[in-house]
Amino acid sequence: MASREKFLSIKTLFVWVVMAITTVAVILSSAIYLINQISNYQNELIQQVEVYSELIGRSAAVNIIADDSYIEEQNLKALVVAPFVNSVHIYRDNGDEQPSFFASYNRPGFAPLNEKWNRIDELKTPKLSGSVYEVIKPIRQDGDLVGYVYLQVSAEVLNTLTWNSVVTTVLVLVVVLILSFGLTLKLQHTLVKPIIELVNLVQKISRQRDYTGRAKTTNIRELDILASAFNNMLDMTQHYLIERDQAEQEQQKLQISLEDKVNQRTLALKEANQELIQTLEKLHQFQRQMVQNEKMASLGDMVAGVAHEVNTPIGLGVTASTMMLDKLKLIEKEFNKKSLKASTLAKFITEGQENLDIIYRNLNRAAELISSFKQVAVDQSSENNRVFNFAQLVDETLLSMRPKLKKVKHKVHLECDKDLLIETKAGPINQILMNLIMNSIIHGFEFIEQGNIYIKVKLVDNNKISLHYADDGKGIPEQLKKRIFDPFVTTKRGQGGSGLGMHLVYNLVTQALNGSITVASEEDAGIEIQILFPVRKVENSSFDGASLLK
Repeated sequence: MASREKFLSIKTLFVWVVMAITTVAVILSSAIYLINQISNYQNELIQQVEVYSELIGRSAAVNIIADDSYIEEQNLKALVVAPFVNSVHIYRDNGDEQPSFFASYNRPGFAPLNEKWNRIDELKTPKLSGSVYEVIKPIRQDGDLVGYVYLQVSAEVLNTLTWNSVVTTVLVLVVVLILSFGLTLKLQHTLVKPIIELVNLVQKISRQRDYTGRAKTTNIRELDILASAFNNMLDMTQHYLIERDQAEQEQQKLQISLEDKVNQRTLALKEANQELIQTLEKLHQFQRQMVQNEKMASLGDMVAGVAHEVNTPIGLGVTASTMMLDKLKLIEKEFNKKSLKASTLAKFITEGQENLDIIYRNLNRAAELISSFKQVAVDQSSENNRVFNFAQLVDETLLSMRPKLKKVKHKVHLECDKDLLIETKAGPINQILMNLIMNSIIHGFEFIEQGNIYIKVKLVDNNKISLHYADDGKGIPEQLKKRIFDPFVTTKRGQGGSGLGMHLVYNLVTQALNGSITVASEEDAGIEIQILFPVRKVENSSFDGASLLK
């Protein structure tokens, strides 16, 4: 807890705040007044310089025209009555040539100045130079320029007036602050005394727990309202304490009976809690079993589809081989009878080549299907990292799903770098793609004859795969959008849908691949799924294609 010395009292704070506000206000107003006063003195002095230069110029115009410098010198001596005028020069204008000196005046005791005609452009308006003002004004007679008058006046009068204003302002400021401090102390005593008395009363009540004391009324309305409210609070506290004592007595009577009821209900709650834990454990076990069943069902569908797909090329191969055996027996029979003709042998060779070609093509097709099925089956059951070509993995997945895709007119569009080699878990990716495609076929393209699925794969930051999946199907209903990844959420309840497809996809992305998944969809506007997960990029030079079969 902070010590008391770290806090200001109301008395000190009140004095500081009032004096600070007063000091700032007085200083600001004094400064503004002083600045305005000095500015006025400067303006008055500049006006006097302007007036004197104008009067001297008018007086000198006649003498310049008459070329009587002596009279002008005598006239300028009259400026001795203006002690602030230091020096005056009169210059005659000589047309295109430089002005010439005509007459001058210097205040007694003031040293003569050098000619100033070369500063005509600089001193068109009065200019403060050190402690003097200087100005050069043109002298005109009937609109014609006849000369120039240079006037220098002392700024000591301005400095004296400025100093007097500063001293007066400072004295007034000090007097005002002293008066303000005195009034503040008096006001402080009036306001703070009732507050201190109230604080002492509160401390006494908190120490002694005696609620019989009451705050005194004051002549200040706000403090009087505070005292009245505090007294009302004390009355309510006393009343509450009396009621509390009565309630405690009744509570003690009820507590004994309540303890027995609490013990009984605690035992019942423990039993119910144990049953709930067992039920939750069974539910989790059932959920895991359902997810596993979903995986096996997907694999079973794929096995049945691939078996059906493999039957066709194998059947064609068996038919072709049977025909070959029949033809071979006929050739053997004619050969044994020595009645074999060249045309018959040529026909046999031609048909044999055709049948062998049919057998080769169909056996090769069956081998590709079995190889793809084998790789997909291994991926689905394996959780180990391996190096693979991403585009080839997607092709294998689509090949294993060909029995399903052949039954519909929907098209799958893949955009992926053909040379993208990565190292990660292939199995979860395979299962994710199969679940997403089956979701689109079963749910997204329901009552849609021909739809489109777009799969876009790219490497991000050289260590992450961005898999963007989209279709132009029905989209997700608004009521299911927030629960799309929850288990057992489906629109095909009772029609073969388990509601575990997207839940399985979410678990594979976030747990198996350590990635993230987001879904954006509007009803009747398709679906967009963005999947991002970390991988290790593999360069082509360090990759052995045989690793795909490992």
